[in-house]
This record gives sequence, C-alpha cells and structure tokens, in this order.
Amino acid sequence: MMNLALFDLDNTLIPFDSDHGWGSFLANLGVVDKAEYERRNDAFYADYKAGCLDMNAYLEFQLGALTRFPRAQLNAWHAEFMRSQVLPNLRPTALELVQAHQAAGDLCCVVTATNRFVTGPIVAAFGITHLIATEPEQVNGQFTGKVQGIPSFREGKITRVQDWLSALGYQWDSFARSTFYSDSMNDLPLLEKVSDPVATNPDAKLQAVAQTRGWRILNLFA
Repeated sequence: MMNLALFDLDNTLIPFDSDHGWGSFLANLGVVDKAEYERRNDAFYADYKAGCLDMNAYLEFQLGALTRFPRAQLNAWHAEFMRSQVLPNLRPTALELVQAHQAAGDLCCVVTATNRFVTGPIVAAFGITHLIATEPEQVNGQFTGKVQGIPSFREGKITRVQDWLSALGYQWDSFARSTFYSDSMNDLPLLEKVSDPVATNPDAKLQAVAQTRGWRILNLFA
C-alpha cells in the first residue's frame, strides 16, 4: 500500500501567507486603494491567525478584487508576483521534503484554504500535481467573485480531501499511512484525521497541542 502525503501551503511549505501577500502585492501596485485594502487585508489575516476568521466575508473581499480586472491582466500580475515574491522564497528544506515523499511513491497533494488562482502556480513550482484549494467561480474565463463548492478551510478540508480521494478511486483506508503537514491551529480537524500529523513551523496554539499529544514538530525555516 502506498502512503498519502498532504501539505498545507502558507507558512508551511512557503514562509509567508500567499493570500495576504497577493493582497499586499495588489496594494503596492496601486491598482486598489492601498490604505483601505491593506487595512482590511491585515485585519482578516489577524483574524485567521487568531482562529476567528469569517471565511465568507474574507472570500467576498479577496475574490471581489479579482472581478475588477481582465483575466489577462491578472495573469500578468501573478507572473510578476511569482517572480518577485514567491520564487525567491522557495526554501530548499521545503522542496526536499516534498521530493522525499515523491521519491517514496507517496500520493502528494497540497490542501490550502487560499484560492486556486493564487496558489496554482506556487504548487506547480513544487512539482506537485494535485491541489485542493478554494475554487473561485468563473464565467467565460472571468472571475465572478463567488466561490464554487466548499471552501477548503477547517472541516471543509476533510470534505474536499475525501471527495478528491473518491474521484481517484481511493478512501482513507487505501493508504498504509497518511501524513498532513500544517502550521495552523485552523487545520486541527485534518491533522486529527490523518495517521501522522506533523505540526510544521507551528503557531503557538498548534505547538502546544502538538506537544501535549506527542505529535511530530518540524521547523523547515529555522
């Protein structure tokens, strides 16, 4: 039986939050009201870290920005975001972790609450084929500002992973071991679901839980 390796993305495989970083990138471009956009972006990020994020309100804010510009322009900006913000911050330790699971023949997937537009190219840079992300609705290639399906956030990550596994013809018990790497207390439901939870660059709350439960703690960016 092969193993299953699941990875959170933000502050787990990369040493920053790509959703928050994308928002700051747009603000610094001057294509949104910098002061107001950064104020709201920072407030939502603080709520996320505190474990009290209103996901629906955040998605309305974050995905709404995607509706203001043509898709070709968004793609060009994202390419620059990758070049200037993401690729310089890909760490060898994170790349090597992913590559070790791939070399072992594990089924690898990134499971992130951040939307697919932001995360797709980042995950591709790790050489990971499978991505479960919050799906922004599109009509004729343009974003509508709405969400398609269930956001992959908190318990939603379990639902989305189960649906993905079923589509591939697998169930949880199809694997000898299942591992999930995450930094965030928001991911506690999925960490509790797998056989091998790994608190990776954990926030203070997750660090405390991991220590209490004897979970492995991994610091990729120390």
